[in-house]
Amino acid sequence: MSSSTPPVISLQDLPGLREKTEDVAQVLRQQLASHLETLRPLYAPERFFGKYTGGKLDAPTSELALSGLKEKYTPFAGKPVNLSADFDTQWLSLTGTSVELLPWEYTHMVGDKEVAMTNPARWVLNYKTGFSIGKLRAALNGKEVARPEVLRQFIVNALVLQSVLRLAPGLTQLLTDLRYEVKTEVLPEFRNVPLVVVSSCLHTFRPPDEMISMAMAFSGVAAFVELLDIEASKNPRDLLKEKIAELLG
Repeated sequence: MSSSTPPVISLQDLPGLREKTEDVAQVLRQQLASHLETLRPLYAPERFFGKYTGGKLDAPTSELALSGLKEKYTPFAGKPVNLSADFDTQWLSLTGTSVELLPWEYTHMVGDKEVAMTNPARWVLNYKTGFSIGKLRAALNGKEVARPEVLRQFIVNALVLQSVLRLAPGLTQLLTDLRYEVKTEVLPEFRNVPLVVVSSCLHTFRPPDEMISMAMAFSGVAAFVELLDIEASKNPRDLLKEKIAELLG
């Protein structure tokens, strides 16, 4: 979650703050990944798509889920994404049951230079494909050539995950109770491919361009990771506490 009023820091503060950011980000990611692994049986596609996933079990929601999935897939057939017009149910067997947390990456212009930015407390959640968000953005916008089957499977997996979360809303509520915000984002830069985005309740910020430019001069890499807003993150939002306080007046 990005801070609305970012703190003022000096160049001397940067190394220490980057180290703290990396330490906290690692804990956040490990904790979330552990929760997701525990929940894996609950978001297995077979629970909702039944035998269409290649499993042995049937599911009462399978026909409805498949129909909805095909409808969501249709806009990506043909230009500009150019997926196959015919949906092959065999693709569902390639989705698997493991999910991955992909770091949220975006581009930011510093002067005339394009900088690859990363938010260390925000991720895209999807069934595993090994395709990064940066590569997805580049492929969808014609800046890189991706293997068609990999791009297709990423989109199919994303659509399957939308279906699973819609049919099992308790999963989203559970992650919310664990202080993670879960929402679907549909952005033009991703050709409106719906992405499940998970954000921590901790705050991060992007320092001024001048500082980013100086940091890149030292590293020699046109990339930067947002920094943790330490003061704002010391008291993370607690929705349960807020609800109880509201009830008690």
